[in-house]
Amino acid sequence: MIRTHDAGALRAEHADETVVLAGWVARRRDHGGVVFLDLREASGVVQVVVREDDLAHDLRAEYCIKVTGKVRVRPAGNENPEIPTGAIEVVADEIEVLSEAAPLPFQLDSAADVAEETRLRYRYLDIRRHEMAENLRIRSKATYIAHEIMKDNGFVYVETPYMTRSTPEGARDFLVPVRLQPGHWYALPQSPQLFKQLLMVGGMERYYQLTRCFRDEDLRADRQPEFTQIDLEMSFVDEEDIFRVGEELFSRLLSEVRGVDLPRPFRRMKFAEAMDRFGSDKPDLRFGQEITELTEYFANTEFRVFRNPYVGAVVMPGGASQTRKELDAWQEWAKSRGAKGLAYVLVEEDGSLGGPVAKNLSDEERSGLAEKVGAKPGDAVFFAAGFRTASQELLGAARLEIGKRCNLIDESKWEILWITDMPLFEEGDEPGMWTPVHHPFTAPAVEVEKTFQDDPENAPSRAFDLVLNGYELVSGSIRIHQAEVQQRVFDVIGLSKAEAESKFGFLLEAFKYGPPPHGGLAVGWDRVVMLLAGQNTIREVIAFPKTASGGDPLTGAPTEIPPEQREEAGIDFVPEKDAK
Repeated sequence: MIRTHDAGALRAEHADETVVLAGWVARRRDHGGVVFLDLREASGVVQVVVREDDLAHDLRAEYCIKVTGKVRVRPAGNENPEIPTGAIEVVADEIEVLSEAAPLPFQLDSAADVAEETRLRYRYLDIRRHEMAENLRIRSKATYIAHEIMKDNGFVYVETPYMTRSTPEGARDFLVPVRLQPGHWYALPQSPQLFKQLLMVGGMERYYQLTRCFRDEDLRADRQPEFTQIDLEMSFVDEEDIFRVGEELFSRLLSEVRGVDLPRPFRRMKFAEAMDRFGSDKPDLRFGQEITELTEYFANTEFRVFRNPYVGAVVMPGGASQTRKELDAWQEWAKSRGAKGLAYVLVEEDGSLGGPVAKNLSDEERSGLAEKVGAKPGDAVFFAAGFRTASQELLGAARLEIGKRCNLIDESKWEILWITDMPLFEEGDEPGMWTPVHHPFTAPAVEVEKTFQDDPENAPSRAFDLVLNGYELVSGSIRIHQAEVQQRVFDVIGLSKAEAESKFGFLLEAFKYGPPPHGGLAVGWDRVVMLLAGQNTIREVIAFPKTASGGDPLTGAPTEIPPEQREEAGIDFVPEKDAK
């Protein structure tokens, strides 16, 4: 080893020892012939004192150096309690420059003010920052914990293919051309769903994998085109067995990484209740402001806007003090989400109602409205009216926005719950067309197993999600293992036997050979680590992420490829039957 000690491990008990350290110059301070260097490496930072000017005169930030010197206790009054090594310093006898550093594109100690694209362009420098390095260490620690839990619960680690055939899973595939078979393409997996079910048919009984998945979809703060998930599947189980494994995983992660003890079993809430109360299937329970349904309250209203299948409201504490400009901005906010607007009333200090909606209500409707929704003088009440799901989702988004603007969210809390009894189907792009909410292999709820095809709109499933602080972290279900039930699901979503055979033939054939009852879940690992690290986007916990537009400023990907490479890969190949 080049060094004898880790810089961050030095303490007062090392005083008078001669040490050899190696790392980067994090900071340089010159004081009347004495130079102080903060030497940084993976274990931490230590102060190096340089008295000989010729030892340090060329050094600047991010030079990689080797320091030989003696540890001493800092003079009284010069201690730095902010760092673990703050009681000591190293007096340099010799400094060797291992490599020089060009002028930095940004200062590492002020990276918060640097454009994200610049940080990603020089990610190798960004990772030297304590916060970024700590994020990756948290990810590593969490991953070790997850592997340990899976091992303790008897799971077998199996790697599934990255190059497979395209199957419909709700997003577009990334495709890979096959050079030796022009016109043929592999697809990168959106999830290992089919393979893990095949492993259950194969008798593995308990499989898991920390795997990469790929989805060609629009990006958001918590989305990447390539992402990591913990994938697991179990045979001969019901939901309770899967819940127990999920709860052990998250209890230990929160306990060992954040020191938070979660009460078990986790809270459960049915999908319909979550939508009714919070307007979301991933409710943030760290604050109140629940939605109030007013459909019956306005059943006989003369106000045309409220004569709809659903009317609901959410209260904004103190919202009546907003200016007209601020209230108008809410309308633009609603329109940006695809709604026509967001109706509101203002509760005046005397309890009367103001705002444009109030004058359209009857005296009876006005007199009881504030009490009905739990509003107090000085509050604003926002309404949504229309179809149930769309209106609830708008109110759910408004609730979250109110929580942020009014500082209602208790950031110290960790609220986790299972969302159960999720719908089996949702309406597709055309009326009467149905698509799976989860995927087409999700089992219907036991009580509708024989009849779900007669009323797809109201058929519950055996699917579930795990939600933490308003983020969906886990999606799972009990799977269909009976060919007859599977075919009826295909019938509902309009997938003919021929199409099913073309898309899923290898799975359906395997199901002829005694498939066991099975189920499982997938954990969005990037999102989990984001919350454990206290970050706002998953890009902060991924070593080399893509930007929001899907690009990679570091390598320049994606790039064009030269014509000769296109030809060799067969990208532009047109089969004879399609050639005209």
